[in-house]
Amino acid sequence: MITTKLKIRLYGDACLRKKSVSVKSVGPGERMLIKAMLETMYEHKGIGLAAPQVGINEQILVIDVGDGPFAVINPQIIKRSGSTKMEEGCLSIPGVVVNIKRPQKIIVQYLDEHNKEVKHEYEDLLARAILHEADHLKGKLIVDYAGILQKKKLKQQLKELEENRK
Repeated sequence: MITTKLKIRLYGDACLRKKSVSVKSVGPGERMLIKAMLETMYEHKGIGLAAPQVGINEQILVIDVGDGPFAVINPQIIKRSGSTKMEEGCLSIPGVVVNIKRPQKIIVQYLDEHNKEVKHEYEDLLARAILHEADHLKGKLIVDYAGILQKKKLKQQLKELEENRK
């Protein structure tokens, strides 16, 4: 089966700032999208990708931190614990990294690609990747976590990214 090549939306694209809608049911169309999103993520050497990053404002994200790929649909973070700080980058904002404090462990409830409800605990890099991609579903980007000084430093770089996108 041939999948469609997806294009990663870059900083400044309005799609990245919209709140995504929940998926009513996971069917063949969503599974094709998930497959194409995984291929796109691997092609760009990412560990996670959210549907808004490819221009689709639906609550779908894919993750693979090295333990195998999986999809998360309509994620709800129901518990957070611990705390860890780490630099994060984003496929939609190439060349930019921001130090972000996030919970070390999370419990997430979601649908998988087979329309089954899952409730699972994730920690460390996997938890961080899910939280990062879940932010995309709310229209939130890593630059929103930057402090005032870092935002000033990033201003020109972000402006160039926006201009190159056009």
